[in-house]
Amino acid sequence: MAILTRAPRAELTPFISRLWACDGDAARDGEARERVLPTGAMHVVVRIDRPLVVYEPEARVVGYAIIGGARASAYVRDVGHPVSSVGAQLRPGAAELLLGVSAAALAERHTALADVWADAGALRERLAEAAPERRLAVFEAALLARLPRVRGVHPAVAHALARFAAAGAVGAVVDEVGYSHRRFGTLFLDAVGLSPKRYCRVQRLQRALPAMAGRRPLALVAVEAGYSDQAHLTRELRALTGVSPGEYRALVQTPSNHVPVKPDR
Repeated sequence: MAILTRAPRAELTPFISRLWACDGDAARDGEARERVLPTGAMHVVVRIDRPLVVYEPEARVVGYAIIGGARASAYVRDVGHPVSSVGAQLRPGAAELLLGVSAAALAERHTALADVWADAGALRERLAEAAPERRLAVFEAALLARLPRVRGVHPAVAHALARFAAAGAVGAVVDEVGYSHRRFGTLFLDAVGLSPKRYCRVQRLQRALPAMAGRRPLALVAVEAGYSDQAHLTRELRALTGVSPGEYRALVQTPSNHVPVKPDR
């Protein structure tokens, strides 16, 4: 499957971290599924020819134009058929500015884009009519048309995100921004979609995954990623993704947030 990923235009960079498009030109097993691991990020996706189908555990058709809210939990989706789509990964704080709804209201679930974007159906039609190589430009133009005049992520949230990226502790970061824990928690949840503690749990997991896909000792992986020990890493991986370190290593050859689901599971 051909996938194009690039940074957005300068006007969009405060709100969008990356844009991507894929052309579903590959044959697949019609029964294939994969587990999508949490990243803490939010996505807007428009699928051209096939709707998103998730398993909860029964199959549920989500739709063609979707907002994927920030998650601290994995979900299983159908990947048994080729699909053409375009998407954008939103930065913290962008949901309310571009979509008119807080990230907290969209977290841990999929939401129909039409619920917050009145012409989502017309956008999908324009994308379907465009040549594959033009779809990303069409999608980017639609996002540009929704740009707010001013405003960005709250300074306290921006500071916290930078500190959390460096594995800063939640309590220490809250002390640094000068807000009460309750007020800061509300600001962060509205911007990011996850509480500070849940967001940090996901980011710690993301730090561990690249090393876990290799053959380094799990005890060392755990300590370097910020876990107290290997057992702590194992508990967190199971809680957030539904798989153990051994299962992850058996199913994923290179670091990935997309884990094949065995047919008998």
